[in-house]
Amino acid sequence: MGHRVGELARHLGGVLLGPPDFEVAKIAPLAEAGRDSITFIAQAKWLPQLASSGAGCIIVSTAQREAGEQRVAAGRGTVILCDEPYLAFARLTQWWAAATRARPLPGVHPTAVVEPGVYMHPSVHVGAFAYVGAGAELGEGCVVSAHAHVGAGASLGAGSVLMPRVLFSEGCRIGLRGLVHGGAVIGADGFGFAPHEGRWEKIEQLGSVAIGDDVEIGANSCVDRGALGDTVLEDGVKIDNLVQIAHNVHVGAHTAFAGCAAVAGSARIGRHCTIGGAARILGHLQIVDHVHITATTLVSRSILKPGQYSGAFPFDDNASWEKNAATLRQLHSLRDRLRAVERALEGALEKSLEKKTPS
Repeated sequence: MGHRVGELARHLGGVLLGPPDFEVAKIAPLAEAGRDSITFIAQAKWLPQLASSGAGCIIVSTAQREAGEQRVAAGRGTVILCDEPYLAFARLTQWWAAATRARPLPGVHPTAVVEPGVYMHPSVHVGAFAYVGAGAELGEGCVVSAHAHVGAGASLGAGSVLMPRVLFSEGCRIGLRGLVHGGAVIGADGFGFAPHEGRWEKIEQLGSVAIGDDVEIGANSCVDRGALGDTVLEDGVKIDNLVQIAHNVHVGAHTAFAGCAAVAGSARIGRHCTIGGAARILGHLQIVDHVHITATTLVSRSILKPGQYSGAFPFDDNASWEKNAATLRQLHSLRDRLRAVERALEGALEKSLEKKTPS
């Protein structure tokens, strides 16, 4: 079923160039968009395709009005002008999903298990073979998908969704409109053990996980419960797939983690930070607001000043990399040798000056 571009422009708050009753049936990448598609251009390098693309509708910056008008006049398709095309695209995908995806119907599947004492809004959906533990609270419009597990005393805010096979453990809390993707584990025990006579004595993890509003957690990611206090993810945190957040970590609002990043216990990360893929942050460190850590960086000390930080050793052909790695191993001894040479030169210079100085 098609959607009129005039309706889409009104939803996005943009200015439509072209007939408002023109219909598009899908969102497509710029290179693949056809007459029945809507797409977007957010970067200047793609602007030459504004005139040549076969898309039925293209979202572009308001600064491109003249080029958009030329496209429409040439009969190439319609254009929606927006101040921020990429943001408009994001909001378009949200609108499209709400309009086209079937939402699970309220109710509890016959194969699901709901223990006594659960508070469940009438609009909640609990899927096949799901489990909801005693005393859990499920707010308006929550979805507990097939095979998902909600532990005893856990709490899901209105509009939150657990995808299939999520483990949301006892006592954990998530706010409004949360989304946890399949295979994620929220509230597993943190890695806490005390060494004793060559053995490891388990430290029971007695805290929980407290998650704010509008948080999204990717597939197969893990957020461990705190040892005594809670592990905390503030509002708007975004976590990609295969990310590890250890016990008692505190993540500030609107910070984002790319895939395979890992944060060790009790680290404190500020607001509006970005953590690149496979980056690692050691435990008990502090990272202030507005810090951006690039992919594969190892953060081994606190970062107390906003900015971008990198620590990855660049890749190379293997033979060159081995030579450089061998050199790196010798840096400490090379530094000592260099200092010895500097001292020797300074001593020689002093003696030379003494000889030249008249008595």
